[in-house]
Amino acid sequence: MESTPPAAAFRTAAALRALVGAAPLISDWVTIDQQSVDRFAQATGDHQWIHVDPERARRESPFGGAIAHGFMTLSLIPALLEKTVRLEQRMGVNYGLNRVRFTSPVLVGSRLRAQFAVTSVADVDAGVQVVWNVTLEREGSERPVCVAEFITRHYF
Repeated sequence: MESTPPAAAFRTAAALRALVGAAPLISDWVTIDQQSVDRFAQATGDHQWIHVDPERARRESPFGGAIAHGFMTLSLIPALLEKTVRLEQRMGVNYGLNRVRFTSPVLVGSRLRAQFAVTSVADVDAGVQVVWNVTLEREGSERPVCVAEFITRHYF
């Protein structure tokens, strides 16, 4: 994944609250290559040919080539958030996901980026819980590849 400094820095819960209803924060592009797909297959044990056999996928799949695992696409969200938003905090945790949909395949070689829109910030256990509406988009496509509600907790 390419590495650039985060576009925005936040030091307080109030700063996060100010994002509710604001324009989404947008990550840089990341390229999905076959090596990354193969490493994800190795890590998860999901070696379905549509992901790890590019030649067969070109011949037999309806997508014209190998595609990334849906869960690989989903797993990019925390890293893209970290590269987009710098949270100056004591600790932050991934609290979970709601309403995840894989709306379009990610062909190997595609470039993706994420849009992060804050829908709510609530006080919890000496910290705050943030609900992010995340849209992962593929360069050159009008249709997103994944939409999800991502929940994080932050302790300043």
